[in-house]
Amino acid sequence: MARFDTSFDATSVEPTTAYELLPAGKYRAQIVESEMRVTKNGMGQFLWLMLDILEGEHKGRKIFDQLNLVNPNPTTVEIAQRTLSAICHATGRMHVSDSEELHLIPMTIQVKIRPPKNGYGESNAIAYLPPERGSAPAGRPAKPAPDPASSSVPPKMASAPWNKKG
Repeated sequence: MARFDTSFDATSVEPTTAYELLPAGKYRAQIVESEMRVTKNGMGQFLWLMLDILEGEHKGRKIFDQLNLVNPNPTTVEIAQRTLSAICHATGRMHVSDSEELHLIPMTIQVKIRPPKNGYGESNAIAYLPPERGSAPAGRPAKPAPDPASSSVPPKMASAPWNKKG
């Protein structure tokens, strides 16, 4: 039994609603929270991420991801590292030492619906997309295109001299 200090009035608090999946599609989102957590079996750790949807019909919705960065299975770790790399590319932050460095940087994500598995229902899966060509992540200036005239690489010849007949 748990006795409350005061009487709880459920009419003054909005009840929770059933969890609904975010529909599949592309979204602008940003990481708003992250932390390392221990896996259920205690043999590893994962980076837990909470993202906010920034635009459109689902603006303000939350979506979650986890990257198993510490795990006895090297394939699991490789998948997590590749996902972290995709996040870094999507945000324009190539060298990070703290997940907080990835917070509040708008990026594009691709949300998919993962089918039921291991007794759990459908869930969302997230892919982190690189910025569109010619655009930079928000808050980051775009790198100017290299000037071909100032390139130190010589132009390719149309045909190698030793291939000429004659």
